[in-house]
Amino acid sequence: MNAVRRTLALSVLAAALAVPTFAAEAAKPAARTSVAVKKTENYVTTRDGVQIYYKDWGPKNGQVVVFSHGWPLSSDSWEAQMLFLASQGYRVVAHDRRGHGRSSQPWDGNDMDHYADDLAAVIQALNLKGATLVGFSTGGGEVARYIGRHGTSRVKKAVLVSAVPPLMLQTADNPGGLPIEVFDGIRKASIDNRSQLYLDIASGPFYGYNRPGAKPSQGLIQSFWAQGMQAGHKNTHDSIAAFSATDFRADLKKFDVPTLVIHGDDDQIVPLDLSGKASAALVRNAELIVYPGAPHGITDTHKDRLNQDLLDFLRK
Repeated sequence: MNAVRRTLALSVLAAALAVPTFAAEAAKPAARTSVAVKKTENYVTTRDGVQIYYKDWGPKNGQVVVFSHGWPLSSDSWEAQMLFLASQGYRVVAHDRRGHGRSSQPWDGNDMDHYADDLAAVIQALNLKGATLVGFSTGGGEVARYIGRHGTSRVKKAVLVSAVPPLMLQTADNPGGLPIEVFDGIRKASIDNRSQLYLDIASGPFYGYNRPGAKPSQGLIQSFWAQGMQAGHKNTHDSIAAFSATDFRADLKKFDVPTLVIHGDDDQIVPLDLSGKASAALVRNAELIVYPGAPHGITDTHKDRLNQDLLDFLRK
């Protein structure tokens, strides 16, 4: 684990001054303000006035799959899975998290409670039922908090892919977590030059391009950078605390639907032992699939296998 911590810290420029107050903010509960009040063709407006952009592909009568994306990306990061599943007859929906992609960039509310309520707003506005929720990285936290706050009345199954739960931050009761200095380093790098930070993450640990023999794809690197730069500066900065310091252990214990956990064992961003294995242990009867040698960004690097594993799980 020490080697993983050092790699992650170096990869995302984590040599920085500690600012622990940001981590504390992520644990504060937010009021349930984000329920849908208006829907247009591609936007849902929440009660607190945030416009959430969404995609709705495939046949409208198909079985529903809802995707939640990672930091600092957008729903575009799910295109490989959405195109594949829509071609198999599924209705696939993905939204841009508040502050990301084409959604509004509110100054406040960049926390997991609001993220989960925004997801609920989209699900309610589109009247989605029997949905399979699929969350990648930060999106896995969003899915977990959604179930924790809103239950599973509209949910049939859940999938956590390279996801941040149960808790990334090292605390007194989570001694195996990553030190706050790692996340303070990401915050500092974001303030100093977030454009370079996104390039460094994408060209290094996110896709495993810092490993010997790796063949970086400039297209994937540029796509990661472009999605990150489309997001709001304040929003992505606040979201670092949201994905690192939010405790999802109680949320995972509320899962009462079939759940699949997929994770790479060479994930340098969200280490397998800290996240995937720990989440699978907390969710009742969860199935864990580990991809040998796979990095964090398996939605692209292992998209064919991931697509098939998702399809197999949906068909069960």
